[in-house]
Amino acid sequence: MQEDERQIIDRCKQGDLSAFDELVHRYEKSVFNLAYRMTGNYDDAGDVASEAFVKVFNAITSFRGDASFATWVYRIATNVYLDHRKRQKGHQTTSLDEYLELEENSVARQIVDPSPVPGELLEARERRAALDHAISLLPEYQRLMVVMFHMDGKTYEEIAEIMCLPIGTVKSRLNRARLALRDKLKSSLELFEG
Repeated sequence: MQEDERQIIDRCKQGDLSAFDELVHRYEKSVFNLAYRMTGNYDDAGDVASEAFVKVFNAITSFRGDASFATWVYRIATNVYLDHRKRQKGHQTTSLDEYLELEENSVARQIVDPSPVPGELLEARERRAALDHAISLLPEYQRLMVVMFHMDGKTYEEIAEIMCLPIGTVKSRLNRARLALRDKLKSSLELFEG
């Protein structure tokens, strides 16, 4: 690290805003370019770069100088990008301003509601009721195995500990419970269709 940069960082640590402006001026293009290469989008790159510099500002006092300042800033920008990507994965977006080009003209995009329609909700509710009924018909030890493993997300080891059983016994009982459940569901489906 160059001596003048070390002095600027020291001034930043003491709360000198003009020193921080100097650091931003030195690194803004390279951080933005890094963000743009990661996002592929000018607007998102600007968001990532801005948020990265906010994080740099908030964390500058923890910078020890073990690595170069540029490496530290790029690591922060990369982490901001990864967080940004995680947030976006849960939020699929489609531009409402986008037009679909057809042979003769263009039309405004219509957005389909991805939520289930009432018929699908009813079918899912009926399937769940049939499954709950079939589970209730299982002997208690099988019902416990199915509920703990499939509904409560317990591991074989946790079930073995709870039930005071060897893991092998848990696995075999759970397998038999699944087979019994399948048979009960199959017979109830045949009654429903018949």
